[in-house]
Order: sequence, then C-alpha cells, then structure tokens
Amino acid sequence: MFSIFKKEIHAFFSSLIGYLVIGVFLISVGLFMWVFSDTSVLEYNFATMDQLFSIAPLVFLFLIPAITMRSFAEESASGTIEFLYTKPLKNIHIVGGKYLANFLLVIFALIPTLIYYFSIYQLGSPVGNLDSGAIIGSYIGLVFLAGAFVAIGMFASALTDNQIIAFILGAFLCFFFHWAFVYIARMPVFATNLDLFIQKMGINYHYNSISKGLIDTRDLVYFISVISVFIFGTVTIIENRK
Repeated sequence: MFSIFKKEIHAFFSSLIGYLVIGVFLISVGLFMWVFSDTSVLEYNFATMDQLFSIAPLVFLFLIPAITMRSFAEESASGTIEFLYTKPLKNIHIVGGKYLANFLLVIFALIPTLIYYFSIYQLGSPVGNLDSGAIIGSYIGLVFLAGAFVAIGMFASALTDNQIIAFILGAFLCFFFHWAFVYIARMPVFATNLDLFIQKMGINYHYNSISKGLIDTRDLVYFISVISVFIFGTVTIIENRK
C-alpha cells in the first residue's frame, strides 16, 4: 500500500496538480474571507472564521472530485491499471494507497489556512477574543468531510474510464450526500419528526454538529461509516473489473 501511496504523491507534486489544488483552494477561500465585502472578516464587528467553514465544503465539492477523478479512470483509459493488477497487491491496498494520497493532498491544502486563524486571532479585540474551541471542532469537521468526499470521488472514478464523467458523477454524489438530505427533509411530506431523521442521513448535519466544537462519537461513527462504505464499494468495483 505504501508503494501506491508514494507513487500517487510523487505524481501529484511532480506535476502541477498538487500545487494547483492547494493554490485554487487557498485563493478561493481567501477571496471570500478577506476580499469580497459581503463575507470579508474585515467588515464584521467580531473575530470569526465562519466564512472559511461555510465556503470550504462548496470548494471541496468541485476540488476533491477534480483530484480523485484520475484515481482509476485515467489508469483504466491508459491501460496502466492492468499493470497494477499484476503486482502482488491486494485490491484494498491499491484503493487504500490511492485514498491516503488523495486525502493527504487535501490536508496539505488545509494546513496553510492556519495563517488565517493567527491573523484573525490578532485582529480580535482584545487580542485572542476568538472561539478557539469551535474553530478546532470546525477543522476536525473539515478533515472528516474531506475524507468522505475523497472516498466518494474515488468510488465515482472506479465506475468509469472517462475522467470528465468521473468528475461530474463525483461532484453530484458529494452534493447529494452533503446537501440533498437537507432539502428532502424540508418537503411537506416529511413535516413530522421524520425530517430530523432524514437530515441525520446527510453529511451536512454531522459536519455542522462537529463545527459547534462538541465532538460527538455518533458524528465520528457516521463519517467513518460513510468513508468505509465507499472504500468497500470501490474495492468491490475493482474486484469485479479484474
């Protein structure tokens, strides 16, 4: 598995892919946090990082499928997937190595945003007047959200040989599992207590729960379950293709 992981990381940073991913994420979030007047921290009367944690899932919706779309679709189209199959590697090792590499790339994109935290920390009145507990919880939520989106994106990539289709399908599935359940729960037919149950099926509910700074084991179990299900689904597809 480590050999696959190392190969993928090398592929990311030996080309522009890795640097583009990190750059696009930081520029997108930075514009919303510091430039656009409607969401700029400088226009608020209190220190907050809510802009980052509100816009990051939307950026991830497009960014992560763009990262993962090449995981299997590109290898299938170019024929290099057969080379992987000839190696003494189990399918779970192939999927696991690619998953860890994609996930680590997203984490690399998140790390520089700590500069935003220290900047806003200094802007507080008095200095440090910031809800650090909620921010830590939100970062943990973003990490789990990234893990879930990477697993979904890789699942979409395993379904097709076309990278564009893999991207569109990955973005759709990420949108569906993150936001769709919120809108489904608002339908009049689910106006009873069933609406809360439906919301809990979606990623958004658990992401918002963790972002409050309270780490509930039920939220962690949910994210781990989503990641495990899609990784297992990807392994199953790979085995069937073999």
